[in-house]
Amino acid sequence: MLGGVIATLGDRIGMRVGKARLSLFNLRPRQTATLVSIATGSLISASTLAILFGVSSQLRTGVFELGKIQDDLADAEAQLAQSLAEQERVKTDLEAAATERQRALGRLRDINQSLDRAVDQQKQTQAQLQRTRDQLATVSSQANALRQSTEVLRAERDQLLQEQAGIRAQIASRDRAIVELDQRIAERDQAIAERQQRLDDLQAQQSLLEQQVADLQNQYQGLFRGNIALSRNQELLSSLVRVENREQATAFINQFLYEANRRAIQAIVPGTVTDQQVILIGNREVERLIERLSGGQDYLIRLLSAANYVTGEPCVVRGEDPCIQVFIDATPNQRVYQTGERLATVSLDKLPLSDRDLVERLNLLLVATQFRARQDGVVDDFLQVADNRTETLLRFLSAVKQEGQALDLQAIAASDIFTAGPLQIELMALRNGRILFTTSDFTGPERTRSPAPPTPTAPN
Repeated sequence: MLGGVIATLGDRIGMRVGKARLSLFNLRPRQTATLVSIATGSLISASTLAILFGVSSQLRTGVFELGKIQDDLADAEAQLAQSLAEQERVKTDLEAAATERQRALGRLRDINQSLDRAVDQQKQTQAQLQRTRDQLATVSSQANALRQSTEVLRAERDQLLQEQAGIRAQIASRDRAIVELDQRIAERDQAIAERQQRLDDLQAQQSLLEQQVADLQNQYQGLFRGNIALSRNQELLSSLVRVENREQATAFINQFLYEANRRAIQAIVPGTVTDQQVILIGNREVERLIERLSGGQDYLIRLLSAANYVTGEPCVVRGEDPCIQVFIDATPNQRVYQTGERLATVSLDKLPLSDRDLVERLNLLLVATQFRARQDGVVDDFLQVADNRTETLLRFLSAVKQEGQALDLQAIAASDIFTAGPLQIELMALRNGRILFTTSDFTGPERTRSPAPPTPTAPN
């Protein structure tokens, strides 16, 4: 409306300037009229952009901060590559340390064998000394010789004792070196675990950034095209099916496509009752799908929109040929996670924890769980924690806060999770690998009256 008003005013002003043959800046009347038209056109463009940027904060963010978001994503990928390189270097150091430990154990075995031989020689010497003493009691003529032999044997015994003490000192030194090596290995394992945690956090943050960029793009398209009734890759209909032959597969696909067509009409032209076919899908694609379903295996069937369509799409309203392009995705419904399998972990090591920090770490754990599930092929990533009751989650968080010490939170599969989903998980609190408690411990009646933290905002 503003553009129309300004264009009308500019046209009239140009006409009057042209008729009056006015001259600005020592220009000719025609050039003056052209300059006035250029100024009004520039005013139209500037006012339109000013209104768009003033009304839509998402547009301002998408135009002025998209570069910063992409730079942050590039930094996160660089840090990920650096962490992976550091992990490989640590693994190399661990292998070298293990090799050195094996060599030390081999030398320790050699020392033990030498010690055993020295002890045997000492026993033989003591036996010989005893025999010499017996001979001294019976043969006095050989007393001097026996005394000299005894002194020599004692000197040899003292030398053997000194060698034995030195060997024992070497063994003690080797034991200390082995203990120090074990400590270094434990420190390296801890460093690897910390880097893995940082890697998981960066992956979760990257997923959030990608989702935000996708939302900005969808909002930008919707701003110029109108109200979007169906967005690209939006799910129109999904179903879990298992058929035994081609006839059953054909009947199911016909009913599935009929229901998807009805939902597409209701989304684009709400309130309209018609048998018009609006979805467009190739016959070869349908035939291939029927052949695939005829094998008697469980499949998750999803029909998705191939493009963006606005409310009141002209081709649908005018009753033209099918124009809503869709595609069907058929995924075998296989088991992705077993019961009790760990899905994600976050560490709570910054104490004391405020309610906000605790909720943020929990949200990060849930986002990381959903991200990994999507990466592993779970289609429906809707999260259900324990018995899906807010009271259970609040009791669990209250118990975590009351611990007052650093611990880890893990998300584990509450039951077998298949491709069709959903994600049924249990939360688990651990310290040094020992399970402290889980959300299943709080599914019964409330047992404490401790103040609970605020309700976390679990992602969709």
